[in-house]
Amino acid sequence: MKIGFVGLGKMGYNMVHRLLEKKHEVVVWNRTQEKVKEIEKLGAEGSADFEEMLSKLPERKVVWLMVPAGKPVDENLDQLLVLLNKNDIIVDGGNSYWRDTQKRSEKASAKGIHFLDCGTSGGVWGLQNGYCLMYGGEQEPTNYLEPIFKALAPEKGHVYCGPSGTGHMVKMVHNGIEYGMMQAYAEGFEILEKSPYDINLTKVADAWQYGSVVRSWLLELAVNALGEDPKLEKLEDYVSDSGEGRWTVQTAIDFDVPAHVITASLFTRFQSRQKESFAMKMLAALRNQFGGHAVKSKK
Repeated sequence: MKIGFVGLGKMGYNMVHRLLEKKHEVVVWNRTQEKVKEIEKLGAEGSADFEEMLSKLPERKVVWLMVPAGKPVDENLDQLLVLLNKNDIIVDGGNSYWRDTQKRSEKASAKGIHFLDCGTSGGVWGLQNGYCLMYGGEQEPTNYLEPIFKALAPEKGHVYCGPSGTGHMVKMVHNGIEYGMMQAYAEGFEILEKSPYDINLTKVADAWQYGSVVRSWLLELAVNALGEDPKLEKLEDYVSDSGEGRWTVQTAIDFDVPAHVITASLFTRFQSRQKESFAMKMLAALRNQFGGHAVKSKK
């Protein structure tokens, strides 16, 4: 199968590489042409713009977008909707907010173009292990793309979730669960690290990989991280978030779901970025006011 592919970042580049290994043909475009030149050496066809990319595709054109959520998706979609024809297919394989996806699907549908959403998990390891794909949209175009989904995913690692937006919703919740799991691991390892015993955290994490109920790929990555830096002394205690946790919490509120763990894990990331906490100062001040409790003053 031959498709167009837009976006050669950490995920996109390896996804194209995997498609090429599975004997599919890929015409690529990227904002910076250096990546295009690089992946041409692996067998991809490069293009200088969308017009050239589309000219190299068969009559029914498929374009996979692998760009950051938000404005980049809208900008690429607007350009493609001018150039594509009825019954062509656009796939948003990034981490877009599912409600935005539904609006984009309606916009594409008005022109007779199919807009599918595909949540993609696998990170930088996907080239080797395959990508878990969660996709939504109309059934016919998803069936049409089955060879692409099978090439990208490991066996049994792809699922049709339902109508437009459901693929991105499932991926959003997947990432929310990931927030909670990582937080639980982080807290558990801190308890062990703070204990009065010289426990080898790397060996513990590795042992948990065999027969333990908490074994997982995240734990495997913890083994890697602790193996490189057993006390994590090279890192600052600052944790970013890329949006999916916020969307999960917002969706939980919209659906009246008490998502305690996911919400707490998101708020913990916010707390990690504070050099000073006004809330903690307020607590100290109030305790001092009502009970004369001691406070620690700045020097």
